[in-house]
Amino acid sequence: MKIARVSGTVVSTINHPLFDHQRLLMCDYLDEKGGATGDYTIAVDLVGAGAGEDVLILDEGNSARQTLDVDTGPIRAVVVGIIDYWEQD
Repeated sequence: MKIARVSGTVVSTINHPLFDHQRLLMCDYLDEKGGATGDYTIAVDLVGAGAGEDVLILDEGNSARQTLDVDTGPIRAVVVGIIDYWEQD
């Protein structure tokens, strides 16, 4: 799992049927201090996250597809949690 911050939503009028009725979020990965790493992903939102929220991303294709109960498809990342608080020792 990775930590990211939601920067916005992604709208696609033409897409794979697996994305029908799914909300897609643009998520910027964070480093251990909470700063942006410069990398990002587009993830299927399973928890209702919004812009500016820190989230947990499951960023591994097979596991991500299993959360949506599909065996194959173009899904790589899903948002599986909203982070209320986190700190680095």
